[in-house]
Amino acid sequence: MTHASVSPLRQRLIDDMTIRHFAPRTQQAYIRAIRRFSAFLGASPDQAGFEDVRRYQLFLIETGASPPTINHAVTALRFLFQVTLHRPEVMHQVPFVPEPRKLPVVLSPDEVARLLEAAPNLKSKAALSVAYGAGLRASEVVTLKVSDIDSTRMVIRVEQGKGRKDRYVMLSPQLLALLRAWWKAARPQGWLFPGQNRVNPLTPRQLNRACHAAARLAEIDKPVSLHTLRHSFATHLLEQNVDIRVIQVLLGHTKLDTTARYTRVATQLIRTVMSPLDHLPLADPPA
Repeated sequence: MTHASVSPLRQRLIDDMTIRHFAPRTQQAYIRAIRRFSAFLGASPDQAGFEDVRRYQLFLIETGASPPTINHAVTALRFLFQVTLHRPEVMHQVPFVPEPRKLPVVLSPDEVARLLEAAPNLKSKAALSVAYGAGLRASEVVTLKVSDIDSTRMVIRVEQGKGRKDRYVMLSPQLLALLRAWWKAARPQGWLFPGQNRVNPLTPRQLNRACHAAARLAEIDKPVSLHTLRHSFATHLLEQNVDIRVIQVLLGHTKLDTTARYTRVATQLIRTVMSPLDHLPLADPPA
């Protein structure tokens, strides 16, 4: 779509998001959500009121949209009405839909080792090892550059992670040895994990496909994605008694509450807690 064909409202919306440094994917997602609302309304969204937004939310629920989808639509519309249109009253009483809080899937150390050993090739094994060994997101793994690996300080520099924040994570000696083996085999120059066209990096989708393939070959029956390796990284550190605030920094979480959910799946910590039942003066069960 050319700049000339963009409506004034959409251009102002884009400008507002650009001023706030929204990522391109976030901007595209907001625009899609608002376009769907406009299609439901049959008119420009700037003509809508509270009842129109309420009807749309009911429509999404009745047509089986998931809570995250509904809440994403509410978030996009809140930005539109509060920031771009300066009409905050439209969204004042529009609630978010409660989302089920599910525990993340976590692999055991043995399962992680089996998955990494089953990686289809050296490139996949190195990239998946970075995801687990440093707790990186898929988008962070694929955008690593060779220059981000600092073997002198034994850290990896993560540039512009989620929330557009830079951070450092640890570089284990074992991971460094694997990355050196990958570099000697492929001699990447810019991107650490280039795609088929070496000008571009590997995509998160391609990396996830490699993760799924490795999980199948390793015969892991849990639902596994690349993010499972990040969950496993955090949980295993917690089980090693690493301070949760250190884990928060390594993961790049803004809120400690986000990191604290891993305390609910750290089974080694849970097993060390003595049940109050064991303190009761009960008779031994019959033999």
